[in-house]
Amino acid sequence: MKVYTYSEARQKFSKVLDIARSEEVIIKRRGGETFTLVFKKSSKSPFDVPGIKTKATTKDIINAVRESRAKINE
Repeated sequence: MKVYTYSEARQKFSKVLDIARSEEVIIKRRGGETFTLVFKKSSKSPFDVPGIKTKATTKDIINAVRESRAKINE
């Protein structure tokens, strides 16, 4: 476990985050408050979504986008 003052943690934030990947990090503030920094590994990206099957072609999609834009500009 590593312990840093608030000022140290702020100055070395990148290093503190790297250390938190492998062990607990405590950050102490002047007023006596303490905070624990814990690494949480995310399982996957929120943008990692499954695809869908469709019979739409690229041309169909482009035409749909053009039609929707034309309606906006009317």
